[in-house]
Amino acid sequence: MSASPGDPILNIAIFGVFVAITMVIVFRASRNNKTASDYYAAGRSFTGGQNGSAIAGDYLSAASFLGIVGAIAITGYDGFLYSIGFLVAWVVALLLVAELLRNTGKYTMGDVLAFRLRQRPVRIAAATSTLVVSFFYLLAQMAGAGGLVSLLLGIEERVGQSVVIAVVGALMILYVLVGGMKGTTWVQIIKAVMLIAGAAIMTVWVLALHNFDFSQLLDAAVATTGNPAILEPGLRYGLTDITRLDFLSLGLALVLGTAALPHVLMRFYTVPTAKEARKSVVWAIWLIGIFYVFTLVLGYGAAALIGPERILAAPGGVNSAAPLLAFELGGPVLLGIIAAVAFATILAVVAGLTITAAASFAHDVYGSVIKKGKATSEQEVKVARITVVVIGLVAIIGGIGANGQNVAFLVALAFAVAASANLPTIIYSLFWKRFTTRGALWSMYGGLSSAIILIVVSPVVSGSESSMIPAVDFAIFPLTNPGLVSIPLAFLLGWLGTITDRRREDIDKQIEMEVRSLTGVGAEKATSH
Repeated sequence: MSASPGDPILNIAIFGVFVAITMVIVFRASRNNKTASDYYAAGRSFTGGQNGSAIAGDYLSAASFLGIVGAIAITGYDGFLYSIGFLVAWVVALLLVAELLRNTGKYTMGDVLAFRLRQRPVRIAAATSTLVVSFFYLLAQMAGAGGLVSLLLGIEERVGQSVVIAVVGALMILYVLVGGMKGTTWVQIIKAVMLIAGAAIMTVWVLALHNFDFSQLLDAAVATTGNPAILEPGLRYGLTDITRLDFLSLGLALVLGTAALPHVLMRFYTVPTAKEARKSVVWAIWLIGIFYVFTLVLGYGAAALIGPERILAAPGGVNSAAPLLAFELGGPVLLGIIAAVAFATILAVVAGLTITAAASFAHDVYGSVIKKGKATSEQEVKVARITVVVIGLVAIIGGIGANGQNVAFLVALAFAVAASANLPTIIYSLFWKRFTTRGALWSMYGGLSSAIILIVVSPVVSGSESSMIPAVDFAIFPLTNPGLVSIPLAFLLGWLGTITDRRREDIDKQIEMEVRSLTGVGAEKATSH
């Protein structure tokens, strides 16, 4: 064990108080979980403002807080590109997806696709892609949890960090089993408020130390790091043609991935109307935008007050920049509070992901494919709860394997897989009348498999010191993010599958879907049962 910044007992006490409070809320929320609609979509009882706060809570993950602050502290300008990509992505979600999905779906992405395409194959494809994307995203959150708690408790041994990841997984399983979507949503709202407030306090503090002069803060960051390039583009992505392409790939994945993330899409079903869905995205954009401005100050603040050497040497590496900055500013108490907030962040996001994956399997595969639509609400919810436990166990094992990687970077991989597997099919379904089931299957399976294969044969997995398996080298794809290849390929496969398919889909269904997605007429009837 190494010396932890702050007091491990105080850190655990503050975290324990947070878990206790949220558990009480989750248990209270769970009293109303009587139907599948209650469990999956919180009975569609949230307002746009509440849902917008929950979306912000769902979206501002460990990657946003720990990963981006670390990335800015180490690579400066290029680290901030994550913040810009994550925020701009919401414009795509607002303009292309939010309202239309709310009008056509019931609980999952599979509902939207099955509305006008053949039920069985597209539901299986949608559930497969949802489970895979959720798994990649869960890896990032679990790795973040391992790094954060290891730093707080001073645990440097791999075994101790693995135990921590297992405890996070167990807590998450309990949240989702008991609370369903309603409990999960309240945890996300509380967490969003705490995270933005905590980041705001630290931001004002960092600026106050530099006389509220941002230029002075930047000068201090250059002085501490001894590297003027931290203020310029190119420290990470401008060195070679390959890194420039890597940046393009990352940007594409971040901007297009948000509109296809299953746990973000599912949030649109928790509001009563399309107008509230639109309102919730506008709320989310404001909250997320404000938070990402804070990350710029916090990242350069960490560079100025702590320096890259200390950050990289700490347990958790890059991901420890924000907690170390909190300790530098406010000592053990602020560190304990910020750490509890970061931990809450991980728990809330992981709970949202898990319920999305469980709902997709229980509703799309079990309810619609295995039971052919004849499953009762109680049966579906029971299967969803069993799925939660299985996903939790898989996430724990995967998180132990991914421990030590930069969480912002791992999340970017999840975005690339989501953008490749889901976005082309969603866009084609909503906007292209000729689109067929074959096109959907080619696009989803082709995008999903190409993204995963390219990740496996990229420097992420092998071939360099920072790889997951540094001892071997089978990296034949030069980019660390597959988006540049896999996203256009998925669009191409969707088009190709459709134009080579002689079988036409039901034209009446297509017309009904178009009217419903644009006007909302008929949506309430479909979602009430």
